[in-house]
Amino acid sequence: MKTYVATKNADKLRELRAIFARSALELDANPKYRDVEEGDTNYADNAKLKARALSAQLREVGIGAAVLADDSGIEVDALDGRPGVLSARYAGDVSWPERRAQLLREVRGLPADRRGCKFVCAMAFIYPDGSFVEGYGEAEGRLTTQECGKNGFGYDPIFFYPPAGKTFAELSEHEKNHVSHRYHAAQSVLDKLANA
Repeated sequence: MKTYVATKNADKLRELRAIFARSALELDANPKYRDVEEGDTNYADNAKLKARALSAQLREVGIGAAVLADDSGIEVDALDGRPGVLSARYAGDVSWPERRAQLLREVRGLPADRRGCKFVCAMAFIYPDGSFVEGYGEAEGRLTTQECGKNGFGYDPIFFYPPAGKTFAELSEHEKNHVSHRYHAAQSVLDKLANA
């Protein structure tokens, strides 16, 4: 089923295509997708907001298609869950290396057992008729003291995943796409679609 993804993030689109590769969904981007201003309350509402926005934008040009959107973030235990839903806007209008550096500064000096964190992802899939299903996923880990690895994107270089003994940025794309928060959210969506 042709499914448009509500994102302008090429890394996220590539990751989602890999995760959904064996499903019946054929993911594509809409180059004219207009971002919407996300809220600051929760991931699920943001995912639905983005999915509904792209669905409406597609209908404006006569396209009735399924839409997939997600919202994700990193939640640090020692920071009471920050940056959370604001992860992509954390530290203001700065680069990803600056965001990661800011987060590491905030936990500097904390021992490994106090650097616990998790990646969270909420996903929304909207059928052409407007009905939808939602998925949710998490990946637990801890913050490193410095960046490690060159793969991935966002906070991956500072997110240590204990079961693999590596950061997400040190994992291959294939490895990450079978353990990440986005993978778990996608599996939740696919399970619900299969039972719909």
